[in-house]
Amino acid sequence: MDAHFPTPPFDTPPQPVPGTTRAMNPRPDHGETSYRGSGRLNGKAAVITGGDSGIGRAVAIAFAREGADVLISYLNEHEDAEDTARYVEEAGRKCVLVPGDLSNAAHCRQVIARAVEAFGRIDVLVNNAAHQMSFSSIDEISDEEWERTFATNISAMFYLVKAAVPHMKPGASIINTASINSDAPNPILLPYATTKGAIQNFTAGLAQLLAEKGIRSNAVAPGPVWTPLIPSTMPLESVKSFGQQVPMHRPGQPVEVAPVFVMLASDEASYVSGATIAVTGGKPMI
Repeated sequence: MDAHFPTPPFDTPPQPVPGTTRAMNPRPDHGETSYRGSGRLNGKAAVITGGDSGIGRAVAIAFAREGADVLISYLNEHEDAEDTARYVEEAGRKCVLVPGDLSNAAHCRQVIARAVEAFGRIDVLVNNAAHQMSFSSIDEISDEEWERTFATNISAMFYLVKAAVPHMKPGASIINTASINSDAPNPILLPYATTKGAIQNFTAGLAQLLAEKGIRSNAVAPGPVWTPLIPSTMPLESVKSFGQQVPMHRPGQPVEVAPVFVMLASDEASYVSGATIAVTGGKPMI
């Protein structure tokens, strides 16, 4: 077991949705001090949704240190987003922040328009933003909650991809954040888990649809990862023992997921499309 990363039990305070990094104990590791780039994304322009914190922040830091300019889309977590932008800019890359609600199709198109205005093109689109809430009974899930989860987690991907593809050249990469819930749904996360299954299917179909344009489509399926989404959306007992259920007996840190996004974004992955790559601490995708 790697003693470098924290293991449960965790004592972190509950937070209102969507949660913030600064309130977490322990703080997630996004690679702020550890990630070293090697020029694998030199000159690329990337859009990362949900890039303010968690996996999105780790991906933004890694992409910048690999040589990419980054647009970060986020909901309303301004302090987290500004912190992430600082790390991108310290790496010598351009960072554009675009707050707003991706459940709105017009805002999705605005995100892409801002990226094209800033960079002139889009080489990598990372669809990472997600909404999640826990429910012990289906009776607790309102129509509005179901629709919001689908609008944020899967419909936004369609709107973003549709708007981005005309600005992507052969060699471009679309990377969607799925989940171990795609194949092994957690019943208390029913709306979220259902969208993650849809994301995996969307990714595979998109890979086939866009192959003739030379655009790749892949998914990353994390297991339990320590992000603000956890203390803001899960029961206290689940947070305390978070990650204990996987063979490594701990949650992943965002920095441990980011290298997979780097690989899929890079030209080294030129023949990888339609794949789902699991980052699950030893728990198999079934």
